[in-house]
Amino acid sequence: MTVYLRGGAYYLDEPIVFSAEDSGSGNAPVTYAAYADETVAISGGIKLSLEWQPYRGGILQAQTPAGLEIDQLFVDGKRQHMARYPNYDPAIKPYDGYAADAFSPDRAAGWADPAGGYIHAMHAHHWGGYHYRITGKNPDGTVAYEGGWQNNRQMGMHEEFRFVENIFEELDTPGEWFHDARTQTLYYYPPADVDPATALVEVTRLRHLVEFRGDQAHPVRHLALEGLTFRHAARTFMETKEPLLRSDWTIYRGGALLLTGTQDCAVTNCAFDQVGGNAIFVNRYNRRLTISGTHIHEAGASGICFVGDPDAVRNPLFEYNERQSYADIDKTPGPKSDNFPADCVVDDCLIHGIGVVEKQATGVQISMSRGITIRHCSIYDVGRAGINISEGTFGGHLIEFCDVFDTVQETGDHGSFNSWGRDRFWELADAPSETLAELSLLDAEKSIIRNSRWRCDRGWDVDLDDGSSNYEIYNNLFLGRGLKLREGFHREVYNNIAVNGTLHPHAWYANSMDVVTRNIWMRRYRPAGMKTWGNGIDRNMFSLEGDRQAFAEQGCDDHSIVGDPMFVDPSQGDYRVHAESSALKLGFKNFRMDRFGVQKATLKKMARVPVFPTPELERDTSPSPARKGTWFGATVRAIGGEEFSAFGVSKEDGGIHLVAVPEASPAARAGFRPDDLVQHVGGKQVKTLADLQKRMEKLWEPSLEVRFVRGQQEQILVVAT
Repeated sequence: MTVYLRGGAYYLDEPIVFSAEDSGSGNAPVTYAAYADETVAISGGIKLSLEWQPYRGGILQAQTPAGLEIDQLFVDGKRQHMARYPNYDPAIKPYDGYAADAFSPDRAAGWADPAGGYIHAMHAHHWGGYHYRITGKNPDGTVAYEGGWQNNRQMGMHEEFRFVENIFEELDTPGEWFHDARTQTLYYYPPADVDPATALVEVTRLRHLVEFRGDQAHPVRHLALEGLTFRHAARTFMETKEPLLRSDWTIYRGGALLLTGTQDCAVTNCAFDQVGGNAIFVNRYNRRLTISGTHIHEAGASGICFVGDPDAVRNPLFEYNERQSYADIDKTPGPKSDNFPADCVVDDCLIHGIGVVEKQATGVQISMSRGITIRHCSIYDVGRAGINISEGTFGGHLIEFCDVFDTVQETGDHGSFNSWGRDRFWELADAPSETLAELSLLDAEKSIIRNSRWRCDRGWDVDLDDGSSNYEIYNNLFLGRGLKLREGFHREVYNNIAVNGTLHPHAWYANSMDVVTRNIWMRRYRPAGMKTWGNGIDRNMFSLEGDRQAFAEQGCDDHSIVGDPMFVDPSQGDYRVHAESSALKLGFKNFRMDRFGVQKATLKKMARVPVFPTPELERDTSPSPARKGTWFGATVRAIGGEEFSAFGVSKEDGGIHLVAVPEASPAARAGFRPDDLVQHVGGKQVKTLADLQKRMEKLWEPSLEVRFVRGQQEQILVVAT
């Protein structure tokens, strides 16, 4: 049965709810669809009829209905900006404008009553962001606020990357607005191209527009939404509180479309237009859900989220620094229950402009789920990763024929694809080292990344971070920096092309079981924190002999070759190799370059593609020698490049790496160990050897406090001078 909706905007007083009683069946599915080619908008807001009056300086004012709280304002279908400081400028990242003094006492002195305003700030290490609600001003003139629970690795807000909004006194530029709920007055500074007398004015009210409410025992079955447009869902950043398993994330279990307890349902050819939070949230038990042909753009948070129940996970830990012991964990493979999404598909979807409000957001998020397929999706213009897999539970995912680029635009230290594997085995105390490879498979079935195109210019094209295990990665085209593999097990990497990029191995375990072969790397490897390399890195192709030989002493690339890959037509994105290319002698096989991203005609016409880099074959390959020094008998050097990620610190923080700490040295007696990273000496930051030398030359104290990072955790020692 198909229920057709005629064209128009349907403003909801409350979410539409489908329960098990609304289900169809395999032989008789139920579909709610837009009629013919008519545009059907499901809105969580209302349309306002306003009588505008001049206020001052180009700003207008109008009375609004009693009791109305406005979260977002849309004029002629376009989201406007709350009065903010600094003003909106899309050319500036992050936040389209930021200022260190955003809520300083001097700035706040000009605000009569900032209560109800918001502070948005980047994480100190760029790992997402924080959000706070301003509650007023303290007696000393500082701003009082609450919040900051949106990031699961609490390290405080960035000192510079921050802005405030919903402050009346900051209403000073076209496109801004402020609503005074006490006087029921809306203030708006219209842009020059807006006629307030005829403009369509809409505001948001509801967080969720449509909900599928079922459970495993009583699922919503065989019910589809087709051709519908979802608009005007409220922002949810202050409700983003629930931590995911030892990831950087917290999550809000909701979205414009919320699906809980479904089987064989579908979302087809729909659009999610500038919703304030997550567009689609697939919550806990869901099976065989299909999301296809759908366009998601300018969402406040993530595009599509698949998130299971932590109670389905064996030995779940939540905060990054939590640890458990080998003797205490349950060693039974797999989940404890079925209360998670599984066997779901995202196919042929266009997702862009993601994370407009929340910076811990992504095109597709997968956490505590199994067997999720992401196919033929174009994902770009994202503040963080395009696709994020939050942990190994429960793996079995397939990512293929995707086009993911222009990501990590506002955050740092991840990639167009980003994953963690902080599962039972990771950082497990007292675990016999020979058991780790097997333990890594308890939660993570094999996931496959293939036949996709990736580009990230501010991170890695594909970033398998902390503990990511059991991946097969082949037939991928890397157009940015390439592939990063941090500590993990059982990764097979073959038949990939990295144009002007390479492999970035970080802090591998001994006997990692990793195999890297038959790839085209155009740069030497970029290791960080590597002590063991395994024995499966060989039969690859490099552009220059110096790159091939760079890590021969680590047992790499004895049978690899050097030469021009002879790409067919790089200017048009065709990086297949000619029949004469020596890469084919390695067993490399060409794969198609014309199937990345969306295939639906209307979406393909709208979708962008990445910039195609020109292959660079000639360059100086001689590495710059790392300058070393001594400090309390330890051999030290400043870190750079890949090492910021390996140590888990930001480039702004930097630090001095203790390369070697002899047992009899004063540094060892003080409690330092090899691979500690010193960042502050006697209250002063040290980022370079010159900083350290300068600080030590001016010491007069009999002892000094040293702040350093060990295992990505800050510690303090007091050293006698």
